Amino acid sequence: MSHSARWVLPEIDDEGVERLARQCGLEAPAARVLWTRGLREATAVEPFLHPKLSDLEDPFQLRGMEAAVERVLRAASAGERILIYGDYDVDGTSSIVILKLMLERLGATADFHIPNRLKDGYGIQTEVLEEAARAGASLLISVDTGIRALEPLRRAAELGLDVIVTDHHLPEDELPPAVAILNPNQPGCAYPNKALCGAGVTFKLIQALMERAGMPPDRIVKLSDSLLVLVAIATVADVVGLTGENRVIVKRGLEGLARTRNKGLRALLNAAGLELGDPISATDVGFRLGPRINAAGRMDHAADVIELFLTPDEHRAHEIAQRLDALNSERQRTCEAIVEQIFAELGDPPLPPEKAGLVFYNPEWHRGVVGIVANRVAESYHRPALVLGRDGSTGMAQGSGRSIPGFHLLAILESMADVFDRFGGHRAAVGVTLRASRVDELRERFNEAVARALTSEELAGEIRFDAPLTLSELTPGAAGQVLQMAPFGFGNPAPLFYVPGVVIEEPVQPFGSGQDHLRVRLPAGNGRFMTAKAWRFGPRADELAPGRRVDLALTIDQDLYSLKRGYSGWCVTLRDVRPVR
Repeated sequence: MSHSARWVLPEIDDEGVERLARQCGLEAPAARVLWTRGLREATAVEPFLHPKLSDLEDPFQLRGMEAAVERVLRAASAGERILIYGDYDVDGTSSIVILKLMLERLGATADFHIPNRLKDGYGIQTEVLEEAARAGASLLISVDTGIRALEPLRRAAELGLDVIVTDHHLPEDELPPAVAILNPNQPGCAYPNKALCGAGVTFKLIQALMERAGMPPDRIVKLSDSLLVLVAIATVADVVGLTGENRVIVKRGLEGLARTRNKGLRALLNAAGLELGDPISATDVGFRLGPRINAAGRMDHAADVIELFLTPDEHRAHEIAQRLDALNSERQRTCEAIVEQIFAELGDPPLPPEKAGLVFYNPEWHRGVVGIVANRVAESYHRPALVLGRDGSTGMAQGSGRSIPGFHLLAILESMADVFDRFGGHRAAVGVTLRASRVDELRERFNEAVARALTSEELAGEIRFDAPLTLSELTPGAAGQVLQMAPFGFGNPAPLFYVPGVVIEEPVQPFGSGQDHLRVRLPAGNGRFMTAKAWRFGPRADELAPGRRVDLALTIDQDLYSLKRGYSGWCVTLRDVRPVR
């Protein structure tokens, strides 16, 4: 967290919080957080803390679902050849796997195609459709792609290919020709959850197919739970909001992941240093599993991922998981080299307000990692950022952008659409292609547009707290209740607590290979002390010197390492500190 950011404290209604705590059997810390987040009645708290499969929305609320289900079941019963067309990221590959499994369960023949990120770029390729039609396919189902594929899908219609588009990206004014389009963000779709990821939309089609095919309810529950493991991974990796229906998907899916029987997932957990049976958090998925799955599409070809999740062979699964692990290490090294170049150019945060929107381009940069780099830049400097490499075959500049909270990145790009040959995405992440000769123009226009849209206060960033806390309130029971609000991630971040006026009594203890991190002993009342970890706080040690009186920003985190050694399964993490004013 940037220590130039403004601290924003919540307004708490003590009476309301007390009433909620009483009704729900909660201690004050958890009750305050729920109150701040708008969960102020027991009827809202119960499904939030204990989501059930029956809390999922009715899939038939999605516009086009009736037509989609009818066409898929007809194809399955007639033995038609179906082609699933996906994308190369976690969301796209997960979507292919779950749909292929479902279609085969219905007796259908389903092939799949994933573009090669570096050779084909993003989206549906006309040549692939022509080849599929020649091979006898009669139904094309797109997953996590297709909503902006006007020309290729017009060609599909000419070829006599029926098309079902399943996607979650924002559509353009004109929708592609199709038998059915399943996308909660298309005009006229009343589906309440607009934040489904691609695999989420694919899963809704699967739900509707199970129901319409007359599967017994207990079979539907069992199959849903096994498929939700991959949908949960995709939902976390695609950084969509973890509230409402998405929370049900992720909480349920993560529980299933800890005991999965899928050979590929077990091998991947092992490669990522996670143990089967241990609780797996959204953070584990976001930082350990997701990057390994994505590494195939970024550094090589994502077809490996499909084989990993579909293979019944344990030895083969282990081989592929190890290969993904090696690709991920290569990806990390490639990323770090680019991040270092950009950080050296920008210098230490904070940046001046006139540097509002950031664009970086180098023809040598690996295009498979620029999205991750853009994310690092956006987080570290609190600025929307575009990072571009060059497509060797076309000479075009191509890359990805990431946003900051509360800023609609795609809308800004739409205001300068003439600069791009192609672009798409959503509020938080975009992909762009443009002529290399126009990068300087993009840099200037993007910076100006962001500067107009954001105030200097918004660019400085802010730290929003969920609740005040005194350290004496932090009992094991209270910590457990806060952790019950997981899975934490986008839209449902780990609760951030404001602890005012703490006097530091003991010197901090540096740890880690470069002594970059600190252990801080905090007085917790009645002679008790609590140790907080402060990651990457080494350079700020003097702010926590004995005798200093400080306000703290803290989170409560799961601590499996401690739990396995017979201690409490939680720890306190220091996120920011400031002198008492």
